[in-house]
Amino acid sequence: MGCIVQSLAGRDKGMLFLVVGIEENYVYLVDGDLRKVENPKRKKIKHVELTRYFDANMAERIAKKNKITNHDVKRVMKEIQE
Repeated sequence: MGCIVQSLAGRDKGMLFLVVGIEENYVYLVDGDLRKVENPKRKKIKHVELTRYFDANMAERIAKKNKITNHDVKRVMKEIQE
């Protein structure tokens, strides 16, 4: 959790997401804009690719079950795209 991944399949192909949860063969993804924290996208692990980006602060907040906001996610995504 806290990793930034790129979608490889589906209508969101090529988009970047923050991983907020992991289940057996699935990850839960948010981008703070189209996919909000309240309603994460469930996607198969094989349909995403890890990028070299990782946000330790967000990973720590997710692990400690602290609330993250869409604004926080947007900030992280903006930093990566610059």
